[in-house]
Amino acid sequence: MPEAPEVEAVVRAFRPIVLGQTIRRARVIHPIAVKPHAPATLAKLLRGNRIEEVTRVGKYLVLRLARGILTFHFKFDGQVLIFDAAVPRGVHVDVLLTLNKVTLGFVDPRHLGRMNWHESVEATPSLNKLGVDIFSIEFTLGALVSILETSRLPVKLLLTEQTKIAGLGNIYSSEALWLARLNPRRRANHLTSVEMPRLHKAIVSTAHRALECCSNPPPDFRNPEWWFSDLTPILRVYGREGLRCRRCGGTIKRIQQGGRSSFFCPRCQR
Repeated sequence: MPEAPEVEAVVRAFRPIVLGQTIRRARVIHPIAVKPHAPATLAKLLRGNRIEEVTRVGKYLVLRLARGILTFHFKFDGQVLIFDAAVPRGVHVDVLLTLNKVTLGFVDPRHLGRMNWHESVEATPSLNKLGVDIFSIEFTLGALVSILETSRLPVKLLLTEQTKIAGLGNIYSSEALWLARLNPRRRANHLTSVEMPRLHKAIVSTAHRALECCSNPPPDFRNPEWWFSDLTPILRVYGREGLRCRRCGGTIKRIQQGGRSSFFCPRCQR
């Protein structure tokens, strides 16, 4: 699932393409992608609406319009594409938005992602309940300490709780904990005054390193086969079960937490 670094890379590459353009027509091909709106209702809301800002909230891509906002949540495989002409034969598309100069396509073959219109960020429950964003200036050491000290959750589960910390998922939480030398099973409120600053620095470092990787090369929205850059070179634990730790030589282990896999090195993550 794309996490904040991937979506931020999309925002930065997408902004100059669509900013200032007006939505001339909205065509919903697969209605499930825009639920709970009816296709006709969404088309009416979007027609003639100007894109005034391209931004991100947590794992959401957000287009601020002259009237309302348009949110995209990509789930596991969703993405946006840009077409200069007709959609190529054989390319799956869920929603097409005809703009002044290009056509924007929302794509998710598994139909898990969503594209929705809302009146504002504040009026959108899924956005309004998000915690502090890992790329925001509000994500300070003090903010993280307050979140950690008031939770008895295992630290890995807390880091992926979007109502507390927005933007981190399975991959980068595992990577940040490895960098901070912390076991994912540790209780959040049991971390020491030395470990908390180490974790904050690791989260920020991991997020910016991932953003750099996801941005080089930048997303190619005109290529239907486009996906993010291979993260393998920067990953230290995620997906490396049974392999040697790149820091201490221990064996990477995978455990289940909250129905998801966590990867860590039992030797150097305490």
